[in-house]
Amino acid sequence: MTVASCQHPLRLTLTTVLLGTLLSIQAPAQEKERAANGAGQPILWRDPGEISSKNLFYGVGGEKSMPALPVKFLSEDSAGISPKFEAEDKAHQKWKAKLALEAQSETVASRLLWAVGYFANENYYYAQLPVENLAQLKRGQEFETANGVKGARLQRHQLGTNKGEWDWKKNPFYGTREFNGLRVMMALVRNWDLMADNNAIFEDGSGREIYEVTDVGASFGKTGPSYSDKKAKNNLESFSRGKFISKVTADHVDFKFPTRPPLIFIFLPKSFFKEAHTSWIGKHIPRADVKWIARLLSQLTPAQIRDAFRAGGYTPEQVEGFAQVVEKRISELNRL
Repeated sequence: MTVASCQHPLRLTLTTVLLGTLLSIQAPAQEKERAANGAGQPILWRDPGEISSKNLFYGVGGEKSMPALPVKFLSEDSAGISPKFEAEDKAHQKWKAKLALEAQSETVASRLLWAVGYFANENYYYAQLPVENLAQLKRGQEFETANGVKGARLQRHQLGTNKGEWDWKKNPFYGTREFNGLRVMMALVRNWDLMADNNAIFEDGSGREIYEVTDVGASFGKTGPSYSDKKAKNNLESFSRGKFISKVTADHVDFKFPTRPPLIFIFLPKSFFKEAHTSWIGKHIPRADVKWIARLLSQLTPAQIRDAFRAGGYTPEQVEGFAQVVEKRISELNRL
């Protein structure tokens, strides 16, 4: 074997070693940069900035992201309890329309969550929504009109990859201040339907895993499920009744939320035990964490709270009624 023939494999070996060394130096630097940008990190909450300057009438998407009407009916969605259908607006953006009781309450609850730093869907409510090519709905026919539907919430399709559900007890944030603040927010808006299938993880363009409560429609009613949905959610009379905080100790706060379902639910054992299993979410929350979220909520102005309910299409009397209850409960939190 000649010297020349020996040199070629030697050059290859040296090149491989040098390349490997270079990559090993670059990799940590790239990982550090990704970490600084939040890439690959799970996130539940981010600093909301100046809360008092947020526009709660238009919400997270703002006025610029409102759907270009009319929308075109694509297909009916049979999932869940509320009647829903897929639609596309004039700008070719995809939306999901939800009808019935949750359309209003979800629009408002998502705005309050977004205002204090939690992730929320882009929702817009329409008392009258023009819909082209609307096929007769299997569910929600009572909401159909001559030109579309009435009482509809349009929700923009989430950007990024849906990576599945997250559970209230099994998640990376359990026990953190931000997680406990979210528990308080659920008590404040009385969103009692706390099943894992109402939570989702989305991976955005930077690789971050965003944890979100994606369905907050069972809000602004009773403290738990009831014999009648009309009283259990989106009901001012129910929302204004009952205790908010049930117990305060030196270290912890208990909320009278969520309450167990009525015994009649025992005939639906799967639902009964699932709902009963979530009763801990409003209990034994560290007082310091409750005070932290209270400080954020106290930055909301009376006008902002009323704008959130106006966005949900409530009457002026309902807007004032709901807003007063929310303000009263925020005051209770700040007195702790």
